[in-house]
Amino acid sequence: MAKSFQKLHYSLFLVLSISLTLLTITKAKTNNFSRTLTPSSLGLKREKLSHLHFYFHDIVGGPNTTTVRVAQAAMTNTSSTFFGAVVMMDDPLTIQPELSSKLVGRAQGIYASASLSELGFLMVMNFAFTEGKYNGSTLSVLGRNTPLSTVREMPIVGGSGLFRFARGYAQARTHTIDSDVAVVEYNVYVFHY
Repeated sequence: MAKSFQKLHYSLFLVLSISLTLLTITKAKTNNFSRTLTPSSLGLKREKLSHLHFYFHDIVGGPNTTTVRVAQAAMTNTSSTFFGAVVMMDDPLTIQPELSSKLVGRAQGIYASASLSELGFLMVMNFAFTEGKYNGSTLSVLGRNTPLSTVREMPIVGGSGLFRFARGYAQARTHTIDSDVAVVEYNVYVFHY
């Protein structure tokens, strides 16, 4: 009887152990959706604040245009604010206000007229850098731009390359504007690793 009880006890222990192991494995698999990491586990060093300064050239007319309207509403052409216009851009970024100065990158993305009452754009763009240590890195901007304001501030919501985990803001000031070209001075302040 003792041997029978011992075998039963061993069998129950074995079944319980296997069940617990399977339950643990199943639970571990379902919890792999996320985990907490330290920045150093990704090779990230100390966070720093960088200031970038450049000029943005939005060329809307002439033979070397860098923008194209890709959509508009039925009312866009009668609206004083061009409400509903959606424009794709690939604008040069230079170190001086002259287009002939050194190219440091491109502003690539979309701006859309999003205000009925004033000239106000929704800006969705990447600053794609092509020069120096930031070559191949990008900063992503998503925000409101009222181009008739003296200074506009737009958030930096992310980045890539040397700007991974970026956050900050971009200040824009119109340097010059005519019927074909708007030159905008940008000061960008960004935290990154």
